[in-house]
Amino acid sequence: MTISLSKGQRIDLTKTNPGLTKVVVGLGWDTNKYSGGQDFDLDASAFLLHEDGKAKGADDFVFYNNPSGGSASVTHTGDNRTGEGDGDDEQVGIDFSKVPVNIQRIGIAVTIYDYASRAQNFGQVSNAFVRVVDASSDREVLRYDLGEDFSTETAVVFCEFYRQGADWKFQAVGSGFTGGLSAICKNYGLDAQ
Repeated sequence: MTISLSKGQRIDLTKTNPGLTKVVVGLGWDTNKYSGGQDFDLDASAFLLHEDGKAKGADDFVFYNNPSGGSASVTHTGDNRTGEGDGDDEQVGIDFSKVPVNIQRIGIAVTIYDYASRAQNFGQVSNAFVRVVDASSDREVLRYDLGEDFSTETAVVFCEFYRQGADWKFQAVGSGFTGGLSAICKNYGLDAQ
């Protein structure tokens, strides 16, 4: 049975799902009626965070141009440039058993590519969600539907996974930023130009 979460909620992920080591994080969205003449290209990314809450370099930042990080514990499955169709628009795989011990959190964010020249923002996006699927059984473990809380934001941290002892937990974040990918990178300690 899938557990549905609200913004700010946390859940024990590995403790309540014994044996769970590999997950697929599916992210999806639709665009509202929009006549700007450009496709919406939303991009998922993962930030592997150290104890200070910051990423330290390229191996800590996983996205379509750097599809693997954290000693191959986090992988991006590819760029969907239109978001067309049902289901997940982009996916990130996480193997908790391979996450380096110095990584305490993994932030999952979605940004709008080329938002400034296309005049796009999350106010034009609807039905955004993140879901966590057990990779071994294809069973959806939890889901967080973001709702319609955004207007001018061009980047959103959907969720974070965090380590507590030997277990991993999940937090539904839903925090928006203006400034696209560079704003999210700055938030997580990286300089993206």
